[in-house]
Amino acid sequence: METKAAAIAPASEPIPAKVSAQPAKAAPPIPAGPAPVDMRLVIEEDRASGSYVYKTVNRLTGEVVQQFPRAEILRLRHELQYAAGSVISTKA
Repeated sequence: METKAAAIAPASEPIPAKVSAQPAKAAPPIPAGPAPVDMRLVIEEDRASGSYVYKTVNRLTGEVVQQFPRAEILRLRHELQYAAGSVISTKA
């Protein structure tokens, strides 16, 4: 009785790898952004809502890169009709 390993004969010559005449394409460059050392975390209290606002600010330009909660959410909180959860409807 033969085993499977004995039934498979090794190749007599190695199979050549396909070589392309064209060079491989380089990965697209990563967009340059501010270095982490150029960023600063600013925490402010929104007195109207009683919550805190976290901002990532570019030290060089003063630009707000990120903000949590977003400015749109803060504006919604100041409206009289706004209530938490009233932005979406869960009924079909």
